[in-house]
Amino acid sequence: MSTSAQLRSALADRLTEDGTLTEPEWRSAARTVPRELFTGSYFMPVAGSVPTSYRLVREGKPGWLEGVYSDDTLITQLDGRIRPDDVTEGTVTGSPSSSSTLPSLVLRMWQQLGAEVGHQVLEIGTGTGYSTALGAHRLGDANLTSIEYDPAVGEAAAAALKVAGFAPRLITGDGLRGDPDGRWFDRLIATCSVRYVPLPWLHQVKPGGKILVTLSGWSYANSLVLLDVTGPGEATGRFLPGYTSFMIARPHDRPPRPTLALLPGEERPSRIDPAKLDTWTGGWVAQLAAPSAERMGRGAEQILWDVSTGSQARTAPNPNGGWTVVQRGPVRLWDRVERAVQRWQAAGEPHQEGFGITVSAAGQRVWLGTEDGPGWDLPI
Repeated sequence: MSTSAQLRSALADRLTEDGTLTEPEWRSAARTVPRELFTGSYFMPVAGSVPTSYRLVREGKPGWLEGVYSDDTLITQLDGRIRPDDVTEGTVTGSPSSSSTLPSLVLRMWQQLGAEVGHQVLEIGTGTGYSTALGAHRLGDANLTSIEYDPAVGEAAAAALKVAGFAPRLITGDGLRGDPDGRWFDRLIATCSVRYVPLPWLHQVKPGGKILVTLSGWSYANSLVLLDVTGPGEATGRFLPGYTSFMIARPHDRPPRPTLALLPGEERPSRIDPAKLDTWTGGWVAQLAAPSAERMGRGAEQILWDVSTGSQARTAPNPNGGWTVVQRGPVRLWDRVERAVQRWQAAGEPHQEGFGITVSAAGQRVWLGTEDGPGWDLPI
C-alpha cells in the first residue's frame, strides 16, 4: 500500500472512530479519493500572526502529504488571485478566497444531505474539486453537477477531477443563479455561505427535495441549515448542531468600506453583556438583528458598523459596573441587538439547533423555538 493510501485509510479510520463517518459508502469514498490531487501546494496560517499571515507548504516537500491528510482546511487561494504557485518562499498575507475544506466537515455534510444513488445533486462551489470527487464516487458522475464561480479555480478542479478518474458535469458561473440550463435536482449542497437562500435554488430543487447551506452575513457569523423544499419557491428547515463555517459567496460579501472613524453619538447603559456576541450563537443572533452591520472588537469593547447607512454602535466597560454603549446614525444597531439577545437569553440561550427558518414568497424568516416564536427577516 502506498504512503498516500495508508494516510487516506488512517484518516478514514479516525473519522469513523470519532463518529463523523457513519455510512459505509462515504467511508469508501474517503478511503478512495486522493486528496493530494486536488490540493497541490497550499497555505497554512502562521499561529499568532496579526494580521494573519500564511506559510507556503510546497507539494512534494517533507510534511506536505501528511498535511494533506490532516483534518484541516488547506488554503489554496488568497484575495481571489494569489495561488501557492505564485509564491516562492516565506510568508504572505491576504484573505482566504478558496480552500480545500477539512475532510470531516465535507463528509459530514454529504451525509447530512441524505443523497442517494439515483438522486440528481447540484453542488454550489466546486473549489478544489475534492468534495466533488467524493460526491461523484458515491453518487456517480451522471448524477452530480457542480458550479464554480472563479474560472481559474474551476479549471484547476476540472483538471484534477480528470486525473482522479471522475467526470461529473462541471459549470463555470454564478452558482447563486443555479443551473443555467434550468435543470431540476433532488438535492443541493453549498460549500460557500450566503446571506439568504438564493431564489433560483428554490425553483430548481424539486418539492420534497433538500437544500443544505450555511447562512452567514457581514459579521461573518455562520449557521448550517437543512431545508425541505415544500413547493416552488417555498421551504422550511431547522438549523443543525455543530459549528460550521464557510467563506461567503463573493456576490453576497460586504461592499468595500473606508477606514472606520469612530464618531460621537448618544450614550446609555447597555442592557446586555457585550461579550455575549463572542459566543457562537450569540454573535449569530446579533447578526440576525443587524444584518447589514460588520462586527469588530471583543469582550466588553464591541464595535458595530452598518456599511449601508454608516450607523455605528460601540460598547465599553462602565467604571461603576456594567457597560455603556454609544450609538449614532439612522439605525440604532445596539437597540436591535439587545432585543434579539434578550429574547435568546429568555429562551435559555439555545444553540442554533433551537432555531428554524421559513422561506416563502413573503420573505425568509428565521425563528426561535417555533414558527410563531420571535423571528428575524433575512436581507433579501
